[in-house]
Amino acid sequence: MLKNRFRKYLPVVVDIETGGFDPKKNAILEIAITLIEFENGNIIPGETIRHHIAPFQDSIVEKESLEFTKIKLDHPLRNAINEIEALDDLFKIINKTKNKYECSRAILVGHNAHFDKSFLDAAVERNNIKKTPFHKFSVIDTVSLGALATGQTVLARICDELSIEYDNNEAHSAAYDTKVTAEVFCKIVNDFDN
Repeated sequence: MLKNRFRKYLPVVVDIETGGFDPKKNAILEIAITLIEFENGNIIPGETIRHHIAPFQDSIVEKESLEFTKIKLDHPLRNAINEIEALDDLFKIINKTKNKYECSRAILVGHNAHFDKSFLDAAVERNNIKKTPFHKFSVIDTVSLGALATGQTVLARICDELSIEYDNNEAHSAAYDTKVTAEVFCKIVNDFDN
């Protein structure tokens, strides 16, 4: 069972696209999660859920960040929602999956996981959310796993070493990045276990 592999923690891959590097001042623009499922003795990437986020009041969105992520805040199909709506929805989904696998907490898996965790924590505090499914301080970082398994730390290079398809044109979309990071995480863990 999944709960036994990670000490009753449910790994959940998280990626956040932001308006800069300061979690207190810069807005979250996109957030996505990819659930990790257990099948035939292996972990596999599950469903990916993404939300476009409306910048919070008085937040800063730096021009360089928009150029890097290619996010167009005024795009008519963006359908951005408030942080609290997105977090409430994602936390419900995570809690449901956590209960399915009889896990006590979720643990954030990410590429440069502390960056995503810092923005998630700031949004939780800003929106006065009392309880999150995630462990307070522990994360699993695919930068470290990638360095161990392949000698690489850049996601595209890790994917190349692991024969996982990586599309530079899709990169820096929260949904795409969580899916690829989930594939990397699952392959490294499954190869280690076998």
